[in-house]
Amino acid sequence: MTRTLEDEFESATENAALVELLRQRIDAEGVITFHDYMETVLYHPQHGYYTTREPMGRQGDYLTSPEVDPIFGSLVAKQLQQLWELMDRPARFDVVEQGAGSGLLARDILRRTRRRAPDFADALSYRIVDVSSSLKRRQAETLAEYEVEWSDDLPQKIDGCLLSNELLDSFPVHRVVHRDGQLMEVMVTHENGRFEEVTGPPTAKIAEYFADLGFWPGDGCVVEVNLQAVDWMASAAQALQRGLVLTFDFGYPAKELYAPWRRDGTLLCFYRHNPSSDPYARVGKQDMTAHVDFTTLMRTGESHGLETTGFTTQSRFLAALGIGAGVDSVAKESPEALEEYYNRRRAVQVLIDAAGLGRIRVLAQSRGLAAPALIGFVDQTDG
Repeated sequence: MTRTLEDEFESATENAALVELLRQRIDAEGVITFHDYMETVLYHPQHGYYTTREPMGRQGDYLTSPEVDPIFGSLVAKQLQQLWELMDRPARFDVVEQGAGSGLLARDILRRTRRRAPDFADALSYRIVDVSSSLKRRQAETLAEYEVEWSDDLPQKIDGCLLSNELLDSFPVHRVVHRDGQLMEVMVTHENGRFEEVTGPPTAKIAEYFADLGFWPGDGCVVEVNLQAVDWMASAAQALQRGLVLTFDFGYPAKELYAPWRRDGTLLCFYRHNPSSDPYARVGKQDMTAHVDFTTLMRTGESHGLETTGFTTQSRFLAALGIGAGVDSVAKESPEALEEYYNRRRAVQVLIDAAGLGRIRVLAQSRGLAAPALIGFVDQTDG
């Protein structure tokens, strides 16, 4: 369908109902934290970005790894199958994916398992945890031929794997400024018809966050603090009875994330695959994301009984699982497969690009497993 100029204009403008809702709240409260602004813009149940838009895919605002090629999900399935074998092939193996997006990762895991590992497929019980009704509908369409359950909340006593792909970097964050030996929190107000930033005293949890790390950001730096990711990891650890929490996300160890040279933090917005650093443009029509502090994630999991089993980049994770061999096998099938080979090779380059999706970090944290040697973490790059 051809888009008109009116379509383009509507897509580029902000969500007026959402702006008015935020303005009324600010009028009532004076200011709100950036966290509350971001949470409302992304997750408001009627007007939020994830409620009203289809964010992922080539027609959306950004691509995640499952949208690039099914080989990503196939290799994740290979790692899950090895985990099942390390757990002595239980009759029921839970895979709980939180924030499943379009459902493509689940589809590709289930497809590969059905075709190549029927014993594992018989044991596999797949559940998606999501709060977006529109995304649930899309997932159900994608997964129509597979047996999948849905829930709004994280189930307990998971025996298998709790899986997430680019979930935590979509959580709303606090923004903090370190200036002249003080931490100040970024607050949002609305004046002269636009959103503006001011600073105020931070919540006690933010001071505790950096006290636990043992250092502050560099002087003059603006940084993001994802307290919700910490709470999520605590809940994930409590939900896992035996197996693995497997987390894919953009992020860094804390020393790198909060390095003095990273003056403006990592907050980015995306609209039709174009990045922006302005969170007050296209309100409700663009995605917002910030990188994850993996040091704090690891420590949180460990404090709740998990063992950090592996930490690497997506590029090395996929290479260890044989992404190159998967491409070569296509070329050997027949001369007619040559076009598919080149398409697959281009997709692989995107998935392992060290400047793009390949720099995603992959974190494995286990419970009840005796020092598991996971295939995907043979070549680890981070401690």
